[in-house]
Amino acid sequence: MATFLYKLGRAAFRRRRLVALIWVALLALAGVGAATASTATSSSFSIPGTEAQRAFDLLEQRFPGGNAQGATARVVFQAPAGQTMKDPANKAEVEKTVADLKAGSDQIAQVTDPYAAQAISRDGRVAYVSVSYKVSGMELSDATRDALKESGAQARDHGLTVEIGGDALQSIPETGAGEVVGVVIAGIVLVITFGSLVAAGLPLLTAIIGVGIGVSTITALANVLDLGSTTSTLAMMIGLAVGIDYALFIVSRYRAELAEGRAKEEAAGRAVGTAGSAVVFAGLTVVIALVGLAVVNIPMLTKMGFAAAGTVVIAVLIALTLIPALLGFAGDKIVGRKQRKAAAAAAEKTAAEKAAPRQAGAEKNGKANAGTRWARFVIRRPLIVMLVGVLGLGAIAVPAASLEMGLPDDGVKPTSTSERRAYDLLSEGFGPGFNGPLLVVVDGSKGAADQAVSAIKHLDGVAAVTPPTPNRAGDTAMITVIPKDRPSSAATEQLVHDIRGATGDNVLVTGQTAMNIDFSQKMNDALLPYLALVVGLAFLLLMVVFRSVLVPLKAALGFLLSVVAALGAVVAVFQWGWLGSVFGVEQTGPIMSMMPIFMVGVVFGLAMDYEVFLVTRMREAYVHGARPGQAIVTGFQHGARVVTAAAVIMIAVFSGFIGSSEQMVKMIGFGLAVAVLFDAFVVRMAIVPAVLALLGHKAWWLPKWLGRVLPNVDVEGEGLAAADAPAAAGPADPAGPAEKELVKA
Repeated sequence: MATFLYKLGRAAFRRRRLVALIWVALLALAGVGAATASTATSSSFSIPGTEAQRAFDLLEQRFPGGNAQGATARVVFQAPAGQTMKDPANKAEVEKTVADLKAGSDQIAQVTDPYAAQAISRDGRVAYVSVSYKVSGMELSDATRDALKESGAQARDHGLTVEIGGDALQSIPETGAGEVVGVVIAGIVLVITFGSLVAAGLPLLTAIIGVGIGVSTITALANVLDLGSTTSTLAMMIGLAVGIDYALFIVSRYRAELAEGRAKEEAAGRAVGTAGSAVVFAGLTVVIALVGLAVVNIPMLTKMGFAAAGTVVIAVLIALTLIPALLGFAGDKIVGRKQRKAAAAAAEKTAAEKAAPRQAGAEKNGKANAGTRWARFVIRRPLIVMLVGVLGLGAIAVPAASLEMGLPDDGVKPTSTSERRAYDLLSEGFGPGFNGPLLVVVDGSKGAADQAVSAIKHLDGVAAVTPPTPNRAGDTAMITVIPKDRPSSAATEQLVHDIRGATGDNVLVTGQTAMNIDFSQKMNDALLPYLALVVGLAFLLLMVVFRSVLVPLKAALGFLLSVVAALGAVVAVFQWGWLGSVFGVEQTGPIMSMMPIFMVGVVFGLAMDYEVFLVTRMREAYVHGARPGQAIVTGFQHGARVVTAAAVIMIAVFSGFIGSSEQMVKMIGFGLAVAVLFDAFVVRMAIVPAVLALLGHKAWWLPKWLGRVLPNVDVEGEGLAAADAPAAAGPADPAGPAEKELVKA
């Protein structure tokens, strides 16, 4: 593989104008497709195999035109102190609001009058208007949303408190300037790392091009493939992350090759042949993690995973072709002034020095850097470093044992939002369970529905049960159950299970609350199979890369440790409330049910990026004759600075999401930032070298029979090293003494 990528890198460098033109044309084509495509109206959400989904399907069949999954809203009114909602003036304002809502949009299916529906609290101060729509929340037009937001404006002017809640107001979360700050920090880190504005700009430029092509393609196909807005958000996040990483790795290797005195085209070829090989396999691990989301069997997640995986593939192709092309355009400006002087000095070396085989020594290119000094420290005290790292992450992971998963409701939104204030008013006037009513569907006659009502009334946790509402045929009925506790509570989840256990198979529980519970359960059930698939396939892939059994095993175990520790931190902040005020957590609650699998998919890809790039340099040194400890030092000498920069960039980008007003986005940003922090700086930079130092030669052991079975993909560029050997010395041994020792073992 290294030889093929070496030729590809040289070809892209030579024909840089053609390569750049092709990528610009692809970006323009994708942009035109996105601009001319019809706007995506919706992304259908279904959870195959769950009771809540079966109930929705039954409602659509037996109640035609009802659209059980249509958007809903509640306009909540509160009278001033000393007044009630039954006062004539207040009643008139509410009735006018009802009339305005009915006339405000043709997407409205029904608007209930609170006085006819008795939707007034016992003290008379709170009343609400229920609004149901013919379409889902993502299909609502801007005019319909505006009409809903403006409803009750006149009532406010007359002294009433009016707040609006419900999924009809759902929109794409806005994260503010946090993401922009993250990208700015990324640029600063790149400038510090490379000491050159051109070198710093290349990873950002190519990552933006890759994300632009990927997201534009998703936008263009959104209507055809039924892709939601979250699909492009995930693709943007992943594409930006890996795009910067991959470009950073290749640019860094190119500069290292220049520093050794190689010509620019040769340096570009070798950078793509060596670091590019690591990029290919790192990209494959990310693709495996994202495509593996299909095992959850939720169509929306499957589409998100495949779309994001496509963006990763684009990032890999850009790194292998566009990066060397742009390096050709950059010329000498790819390095700073100091590096240019060093390169000139290297070019003046004697022919014998240039022809000598590459050594793995850490001091070959000058004094030891910070990565070298840290690696030596770890090698001197590997057991202590490993224990401190493992025990530290283990302690942080303890809260993960108390993980409670669910989907957040309006109760976790900031008090500055109308949705949260409407939630609090309904809780105050009618009880917390009123914000998450359960919809019970009875597949049977009126007698069966009455029996279900009788059974449900005797269950703990039930605040109220409405009479059955039959369909026209009389063979199906709907029952509304109001829990005593809030929608996301454990008590409400238990009530859903109790209703299902106390009634027959013909009684199905659904509604937004039940759907959230079933979704969380499905995600929980899929976590272990997903982990087994992703980690198992990546283990096999890394065995091919490193030709070792223990190195991939160590990589997988280290990843699991960092993810569990990150989940522990998420639980401590968002579920327990520790340091909640620091991160703007106004209301604790269950952890978003997608969070564990989402973190596994995203963090696994980034973790393997760092693992492959760092350890590949170690193996490259080892197979060329370095001792195990010296190979670790060499890997850190060349890779620690780049991996550190990549990790800092990703932490900055993900931290930008913490400033979001949306709890879900805030949680995702915090979780990913912490996970990258733990994995890059504790696992990859401390535990990994400590374990390799303890294992010594055994770290690179591979059974003889397995060595014959596994393909030799030459990630570390042994073929290139052989070609670099002086002809006078005779044919080089591509395996090297260390490799021979492994074969004998």
